[in-house]
Amino acid sequence: MNAPRIWKSVPALLVCCAVGVAYAKLPPPPPVDPAKAAEAKMKAAEAAKKAAEQLAKAQDRAVERYKKEKGGEAMAAKAASAAPAAKK
Repeated sequence: MNAPRIWKSVPALLVCCAVGVAYAKLPPPPPVDPAKAAEAKMKAAEAAKKAAEQLAKAQDRAVERYKKEKGGEAMAAKAASAAPAAKK
């Protein structure tokens, strides 16, 4: 490629100009109201707490189902046999 250096930099300059024009047309961000921000933060915290509670309940249900279907009797027998050994 024997193109002069100026022609190699033209596409880069065009991209820079396009980005600059697009950025210049963006409106300024809206002002943040502290009361609304605090309310949104509280709602997010409540939602996170509720999600954590639901996750814990789902995990408990999964453990109970596992114990009931696969390991209930075997786990109880192991625990019963291990308990007297631990007391010695």
